[in-house]
Amino acid sequence: MPRAPAPLLGDLDARTVARLVETSSDIALLLDEGGTILEVLTPGVELPARDMRQWRGRSWSQTVTSESRQKVEALLHEARAETDAAITRWRQVNHPLAGRDDLPVLYAALRVAPPAREGHDGRARFVAIGRDLRTMVALQRRLVEAQQAMERDYWRFREAETRYRHLFETFSEAVLIIDGTTQRVLEANPAARALCEAGRARLVGAPLASLFDAAHAAPVQDLLAAARSIGHQPPVVARMAGGREVSVAASVFRQDNAAFALMRLVPLRAEGLPPGTPAALPAGAARGARKAGTRAEPADTWGAVLMGFMQNSPDGIVFCSPEGQVLAANRAFLNLVQLGAEEQARGQPLDRWVGRAGVETGVLISNLRQRGTIGLFQTTVRGEYGASTEVEITGSVVGTGEHSSALALAVRDVARRLRPEPAGGQPRLQRSAAELAELVGRTPLKEIVAETTDLIEQLCIQTALEMTGDNRASAAQLLGLSRQSLYVKLRRYGIADHGGDDES
Repeated sequence: MPRAPAPLLGDLDARTVARLVETSSDIALLLDEGGTILEVLTPGVELPARDMRQWRGRSWSQTVTSESRQKVEALLHEARAETDAAITRWRQVNHPLAGRDDLPVLYAALRVAPPAREGHDGRARFVAIGRDLRTMVALQRRLVEAQQAMERDYWRFREAETRYRHLFETFSEAVLIIDGTTQRVLEANPAARALCEAGRARLVGAPLASLFDAAHAAPVQDLLAAARSIGHQPPVVARMAGGREVSVAASVFRQDNAAFALMRLVPLRAEGLPPGTPAALPAGAARGARKAGTRAEPADTWGAVLMGFMQNSPDGIVFCSPEGQVLAANRAFLNLVQLGAEEQARGQPLDRWVGRAGVETGVLISNLRQRGTIGLFQTTVRGEYGASTEVEITGSVVGTGEHSSALALAVRDVARRLRPEPAGGQPRLQRSAAELAELVGRTPLKEIVAETTDLIEQLCIQTALEMTGDNRASAAQLLGLSRQSLYVKLRRYGIADHGGDDES
């Protein structure tokens, strides 16, 4: 049987007991029998001690929010009813703080009945031991925000799928979705099912070669292989298993690091072929395309390892010339820009997909060439089919033999990342908007609009300085301002000592 703690601790004096209570809790309140706060102990330096000192001499229930007063009364009632110095159950109580969020504290109360002696009235005292719950509340808030973001994404995807299904089912041309690896049919719209004279259950999952005549299956498969290697290919003529001749066109797209092909089947008219349709894909074209699209394995092991990392990296990796022309890109980058093959990106300007404004990519490349490295450049990537993704870009200047100063960029999708709260020194747009709303009816609209304009202008300037690494010349270009105008606004908003560098 464990020994009782009283003989072990001995006759502790009041100062020692106070230190024990103070160090074992985030906040401790010493209360009299009526619930008035006699003393506040706050060992944690992070707690708002200045506000808590004002609680002395006030009733405990007056220092909490209205919905917490009933919990305080329940804690005091339970503490008064206990006769063996038992601790009450824990309850969360919120303290309002001026100009800040409420302070959540988990409290339990303990009745202390000191013996009557000289200098003491002998009346009962209560100690409320509290634990700071701000970290837990912040985690709960982030969890709720994450759940809400997931819910919004879910419904957005459902709406996009509904639109896709409606378009796919009502499209007048025969369309097949083909798995690029197995070459099996994944989806077929009603026009394709009618052309193939097969129901959906029979058509979905069938090999692509089974839909065509044996003599024409190979050119269709070569067309699909060439589309995977090079991108879009001109259509070819093939005869289906039922004897009907069709023009077959294929384009490749990527989803979740897998390649899929969208194949269109257009029946041929008796009078001739559609304009620009070759009779068949030249023999060996697909093999030649595959050879042209592949690169020799690096001779050394580390080169092969780096090549494998580049292709399998979850972040988009793209190599550019100093002028911003794409030299090479991995699968993750192709997924971001919604391209089916690397050849579709080669030779294209990077600002075709990267950057909210036309000047952003120029600022990125200029800073990268001047500094050699750049990190956490926040911008947007635009896909070929309209998708927009928030990204962070890091990069460096590398040497690649014939391209002695190529630019290597890593593009990370941060759309689902929860954004931290703004720092205390930065303006908070939402809170300021709420404060401005309270001015309606008391302040002329012209003054409210002027104050809102100043707030947004300050936010844009600070964001541009952060994006350009405090390079004021680049920030002015990003904002569409002259350098002198930017200097005037920096002094106006009190950020003239921002420490920016005009050249670096």
